[in-house]
Amino acid sequence: MTYTNEPAARAGKPRAALATRLLMGVAACAFIIGTTAAWDVRAEANKPWPQTTGQASDLSQKAGQAAANLPDFTSLVQAVKPAVVSVRVKAPMDQQMVNFPNGSPNGNPFDGTPFEKFFKQFGENGNGQGDRGGNGPQPKFNQGQGSGFFISNEGFLVTNNHVVDKAVEVEVVLEDGTQLPASVVGTDSKTDLALLKVSGRNDFPYVQLADETPAIGSWVVAMGNPFGLGGTVTAGIVSAHGRDIGSGPYDDFIQIDAAVNRGNSGGPTFNLQGKVVGVNTAIFSPTGGSVGIAFDIPAATVKSVVAQLHEKGRVERGWLGVQIQPVTKEIADSLGLKEATGALISEPVAGGPAAKAGLKSGDIITAVDGAPVKDARALAKMIAGFAPNKDVSLSVIRNQKTETISVSLGEYKDEKVAEAQSDKGEQGDAVKLGMTVAPAASVDGAGDAGLAVLNVDPDGQAADAGIEAGDVILKIAGKPISSVQDLKQALKEAGANGKKHTLALVQHENSQRFIALPATVG
Repeated sequence: MTYTNEPAARAGKPRAALATRLLMGVAACAFIIGTTAAWDVRAEANKPWPQTTGQASDLSQKAGQAAANLPDFTSLVQAVKPAVVSVRVKAPMDQQMVNFPNGSPNGNPFDGTPFEKFFKQFGENGNGQGDRGGNGPQPKFNQGQGSGFFISNEGFLVTNNHVVDKAVEVEVVLEDGTQLPASVVGTDSKTDLALLKVSGRNDFPYVQLADETPAIGSWVVAMGNPFGLGGTVTAGIVSAHGRDIGSGPYDDFIQIDAAVNRGNSGGPTFNLQGKVVGVNTAIFSPTGGSVGIAFDIPAATVKSVVAQLHEKGRVERGWLGVQIQPVTKEIADSLGLKEATGALISEPVAGGPAAKAGLKSGDIITAVDGAPVKDARALAKMIAGFAPNKDVSLSVIRNQKTETISVSLGEYKDEKVAEAQSDKGEQGDAVKLGMTVAPAASVDGAGDAGLAVLNVDPDGQAADAGIEAGDVILKIAGKPISSVQDLKQALKEAGANGKKHTLALVQHENSQRFIALPATVG
């Protein structure tokens, strides 16, 4: 689009000629001024440099002293960088992973645009393959890149599980550009770790895993292969410990602010002693690029998992066989506890180790073999750290009394969760907690016991407590309920006993959980 100035447009050519002469005059002036300035610069250049004042000299010295106090990563990088590699993988392309901006079924994101023909010259799939003689669809593969690092001179190296997941070919690229095939020794999806092996040599440079967790605020150096650029080094500090980002049941990440981007996955983060304190695994980023929040798998976890992968090719974990949830302040109040600690058993798995040992719904596990259990996540990690068939001693609070129960752990195995059935039925009596309930036996698909929740006011107390439409309230304060009157009576009794909340056992989809309901009815 061309923008015009209205008065100048009506002036015509004379005005344009005048403008040209004015511009030429300005240019001439600029030339004269510029020439003079050039001579002045040359003259100034021949003058002796003025002496630095005492104040400026002091500032320079202070700056030099400050710089001397900063860490120099040069020696560290030179020592450990040869052990860091790029990991290239070839895996079958998952059609669900393909993102076509305009929904093009043939993979051309420019269909219907002037750029369509330029895309097609590289083949319909955009990968230079094209049609290979009409023999039908060719297998599609996805080329991925990540990072890794050697942990032994025999060629064992660590990377992320998601880097090599479903890979049909794995190749590592050394610092000097040497490309070597690698095999997958074992993987663990729960911690997102994988152990690879490069054969044929026993002189690979390698690094060690740290024994200590780095302190918050300490310097760290991250290395890897961001965006396929090759060996890249970034520095930062440890920002936090124990981060749970919802990626798995054993989340315990170290958060760092060193720049980590796509392709850094599987690369190491070093302390200033040159030991690996973590494996770069995930970033928080609204844009896809680094915003200074990255997450590392701690070296302690890496040691434990890699040892099992090396020995067995997989990780064996202890299994208690319970559904657990955190003990909130409201739940602690409803049970008469002084502190909101431990892990609350919402339901033992039928036939599991916990059920066989006599653990019950409503028990709170506070210690394992004498080690305190901070919360539900801590219990999951502690149990997973034991081998199957190990006997452990659990400290349990039951009916406000502490008991000790011995359990022989089973082996953790992934299980598919059955699909939940939707709850339907006629509306029953309304309880003024912001929810509408009815006897479960009168609601199709809700079962025979408890009260089915038909509707929940999003601004009500029930919604604040965590109740959802479709839930079934099975018990209040450990007593089965089957009517609205039962619910009201249980809430009143809790209030009469001086409690602000009372514990409700709730069936939610295919699992049970405890929810602390307010002990008063409005």
